[in-house]
Amino acid sequence: MNTVIKSKNIKPAATKKPSPKTPVRKPAAIKDGRLFELEVTIIDGLVTEAFVKKNPKVSRTIEMRGDQTLEKLHDAIFKAFDRFDPHLYEFQIGGREPMDPKAKRYVLQGLFKQQGWFGPEEGAEDLCQTRIGDLDLKKGRVFYYWFDFGDDWWHKIKVVSISEKVEGKGYPKITARTGESPPQYVDWDEIEN
Repeated sequence: MNTVIKSKNIKPAATKKPSPKTPVRKPAAIKDGRLFELEVTIIDGLVTEAFVKKNPKVSRTIEMRGDQTLEKLHDAIFKAFDRFDPHLYEFQIGGREPMDPKAKRYVLQGLFKQQGWFGPEEGAEDLCQTRIGDLDLKKGRVFYYWFDFGDDWWHKIKVVSISEKVEGKGYPKITARTGESPPQYVDWDEIEN
């Protein structure tokens, strides 16, 4: 027979409260083992007529793991189009065209608030925390990427395929290139002559 003996002299073990300096551990992210093949096509931006004539379509195919963020996709697009000067950017998902008010927006949260400005992040999600696998993407779905809020480089991103298994390492990967990369800035002297 088991007997529980209670003593008035036994105190419960003290629980240690975390200090404000103790980092709070976030639960580990669920690993998304899918591979997303995305075709990124420039649909608008500052390019000359001569460039467009020579390069009627400018696109890059990028493979991303489902557990990688939209921030990583931005980094891959930046590299794929040979850009060198960073600018603000956002993703728009669920709209029929760029700037569709029905689209859900993903931006760099906190950037404008840090500067004391009202910015485009109001009502938008944090792209640094949003994983590709969380976006409910399907084959054939299209969404948009806007780079440089002054020169307005617009990209259409089409989901080409989704594989259930990631092969190899080194993602994101640029797997195909169509057309030359346009210069990030137009040489206005070249246009005027």
